[in-house]
Amino acid sequence: MTDDTPGAVTGAPAGAGALGIGDLAAMTGVPVRTIRFYCDEGLLVPARSAGGHRRFDAAAADQLRLVRRLRGLGLGLPAIASVLAGERSIGEAAAAERAALDVELASLAWRRAALRAVEEAAPAERAARLELLAAAADGSAAREVLAGFWRRLVLVPLPAEFVFSFVDASAPPPPADPAPEQVLAYAEMVTLVSDRSLARRLLARGRANVERVGDEPTLLTGLGEAIEMAVPLVVAGRAPEPGRALDHFVDAHAAGRGAKDTPGFRRELLPGVAVDGDPRLRRYWRLHREVTGQPATVGEALIWLGDALARSVA
Repeated sequence: MTDDTPGAVTGAPAGAGALGIGDLAAMTGVPVRTIRFYCDEGLLVPARSAGGHRRFDAAAADQLRLVRRLRGLGLGLPAIASVLAGERSIGEAAAAERAALDVELASLAWRRAALRAVEEAAPAERAARLELLAAAADGSAAREVLAGFWRRLVLVPLPAEFVFSFVDASAPPPPADPAPEQVLAYAEMVTLVSDRSLARRLLARGRANVERVGDEPTLLTGLGEAIEMAVPLVVAGRAPEPGRALDHFVDAHAAGRGAKDTPGFRRELLPGVAVDGDPRLRRYWRLHREVTGQPATVGEALIWLGDALARSVA
């Protein structure tokens, strides 16, 4: 008699009601070879008869059915083992599997949109489009490039929540189900921030501000308020102009530097502010709006304020 003999229930440590592996297979519809595999993997822990044969109690059938159902949902053996060991609930295991599936689906959606972008391009444009898409072959990795660029521009100690908000607003996550145009826009954003001369220009401005700005929190608070005032003007298509939003913007810079808003101060402020109007940044924020669908971005509002300052100085 072997381990696989149906109905072989002999004096086993599991007692008179113990099931042989064949009985368990017949009861649950799970093939014997699969039950043996689950035993080898530690998902089922049978007792042994005096002859060394596997023996299962009645609870093993319910356990085996649970294993089969979880496998049917796509859970891996380690996840199922953690459920059987009581280390996590079925709900927690399902949530973890769903989260992993979301990541996989997002990756597939990104690839599909990129393929469509190449497919729909004119023959003469396909080579250039392929080169552009190479910068963002993976949406998550592309987002890390954007986030790293903006994170490196923070040169002074700031609260973690501010840095997170700044990076999150500047480096949007890839759309969950992007259109081909959004993937192309995202890839171009990555290309723009990969320009080292742009990074050097922004870092030089940042280092100069570190020397001149004595009250960073006051400056940042005031800038945030000025941007909120400028966003509706940008959405409405208003040309950059003097007004309350610009005055608040200049006041924030003046307060951060311990200065006053005067014509001379505005002239001194303009070169540093003009950096935000770099053509590459203007393009970046337009692409950002295309990716996110926002009516106006924070960067566009900041550029609007800088252009308004230039007009007021002129």
